[in-house]
Amino acid sequence: MNSIYQNILRQIAKRNKLLAVLIDPDTFQIENCSNFFKYLPQQVTHLFVGGSTSERKKTSKTVLCIKKFSKLPILLFPGDAKQISDAADAILFLSLLSGRNPEYLIEQQLKAVPVLKNTNLEIIPTGYILIDGGKESTVERVSKTKPIAQNQVEIVINTALAGQYLGKKLIYLEAGSGALNRVNNRIISEVKGAIQIPLLVGGGITSAKDLQAVFNAGADMVVIGTAFETQSFET
Repeated sequence: MNSIYQNILRQIAKRNKLLAVLIDPDTFQIENCSNFFKYLPQQVTHLFVGGSTSERKKTSKTVLCIKKFSKLPILLFPGDAKQISDAADAILFLSLLSGRNPEYLIEQQLKAVPVLKNTNLEIIPTGYILIDGGKESTVERVSKTKPIAQNQVEIVINTALAGQYLGKKLIYLEAGSGALNRVNNRIISEVKGAIQIPLLVGGGITSAKDLQAVFNAGADMVVIGTAFETQSFET
């Protein structure tokens, strides 16, 4: 089996920048699935499926629909254990490191184990760090945790390093869906300089200019969701 994670590492080693589109099953219109992919930029390398409130049935339907129109690798980005679908290729096994709610540090992961044991999903341990994007995000509301302020750079760095030391294979800096402010360049640059594992950045990236700035700051993969869903991404 060709490991998605190993392929990510190979692409980064070649200095290729990766772009993922996050599809939320709660808002994705399955009847317009084929149309969605007509407008997907060619530089997209991965598809993430998940949200904070989706259910397994919706997630599975969305993944199966996507597979009809795309050969791109599909990774689950679950808000909780109920969203796991073995129709996908891999799962970001998330731990919300920026919060202190045990439900999203370990409890949801425990609930996921009985399901994951019976799937062929590639499991990619991921340290998830919520950064203040200027408005309350769905993740903040559902997880009942607070994001890290953008000026608390040292805390963000140390949290990312703690994730790496715990054995996470990816670090994901997230400003939240529909964020007013994306993760700033200083945070991205300093976290990238501190860790030795791939860095993903998402939230509040609404234009090609933003996308390039985030890549230039050091992100290995950029994740865009709301801007593509609402067709508001500025090229």
